[in-house]
Amino acid sequence: IAREHGDGESRLALKELTAGLGSPHHDCRQDGAKIDPAVRASYLFNTTIAGIEDADALLLIGANPRWEAPLVNTRIRKRYCRGNFPIGVIGPNVDLSYKTTYLGEGPATLQELLSGQHSFAKILDKAEKPMVIVGMGALTRPDGAAVLGAARKLAEQTGTVNPTISWNGFNVLHTAAARVGGLELGFVPGKGGKDVAGIIDGAGKGDIGIVYLLGADEIDMSRLGKAFVIYQGHHGDAGANRADVILPGAAYTEKNATYVNVEGRVQRTRLAAFPPGEAREDWKIVRALSERLGKALPYNTLADVRRRLAEVNANFEDSLDAVLPSAWEPFGEDGPMDNAPFVSPIANFYMTDPISRASVTMAQCTETYIKPRTEQTGTHG
Repeated sequence: IAREHGDGESRLALKELTAGLGSPHHDCRQDGAKIDPAVRASYLFNTTIAGIEDADALLLIGANPRWEAPLVNTRIRKRYCRGNFPIGVIGPNVDLSYKTTYLGEGPATLQELLSGQHSFAKILDKAEKPMVIVGMGALTRPDGAAVLGAARKLAEQTGTVNPTISWNGFNVLHTAAARVGGLELGFVPGKGGKDVAGIIDGAGKGDIGIVYLLGADEIDMSRLGKAFVIYQGHHGDAGANRADVILPGAAYTEKNATYVNVEGRVQRTRLAAFPPGEAREDWKIVRALSERLGKALPYNTLADVRRRLAEVNANFEDSLDAVLPSAWEPFGEDGPMDNAPFVSPIANFYMTDPISRASVTMAQCTETYIKPRTEQTGTHG
């Protein structure tokens, strides 16, 4: 199971190692998001972030961009302040720092829009460049694939995807910083493989004997049963506390690495400091382990790994600091949707990953801003 903020090099190495060992069980979707990498346009922010400013209507489905992607929210607010930008919301009814029209809490409202029974459907129809943003509050549910399919149909019906003017206003907003990179690599179950939920269930039942956590800390560790857990990462979070073996990896500031943002833009970082102590860059750890296991991976240098990345998916070379358009094809599923409301997956804005959970400043923010709110409402993050 790969972490949500991992680099391309380490995930490539781990995927190819597990495949070499005969295991198709690997996944990068810790939250269970029903996203399939088969159709690239189905998981990208297709307008690009700057392209938000070209839109003239917006529908948010199961998304709270103010908490889930503040810089995206800033762009939306910038476009709103120019005027003539109606914004409809299906899901959490929260203050986004600009005026919105609350349409409803869940799939029933989405179905009304699809059938043309809701007035906001006409607003989208009349817009020249309408935009839809689908958040993880809509896609991490058991019916997430059906919700994704319904959102695609709505986008097609309302001209949100318009090849005539080269406009694709269908956007997926990820709460995982490096999710797109994992999908670009196909870090999802192979043929007959188990997803995150299946791996956890299999470990709990004893069907899976070893679980390798590549910095994965967002799962319920108590459900891993008696499985032997290998944790590779940093900051000593939940995975490290459960692990039988810890392999100390490097933080993002301590390695040269490749990432892919929500637009599908490949970006590379340079280390600002060397990893401390026995810690190593993550792909090097996996490469060394592969040799000990008699399944040596065919790369020895960073340049070798990056050549292999480009072989697996040419986007890792062609999309470097660039955005490539993606073909629009059918995706999602046709099926019933649960009437349960869309709920944002983020309960605490200040602590969403191992790095922020280890921060004294973020702990103080949680005590000041989140704890009083949960005590007042009786809810728990």
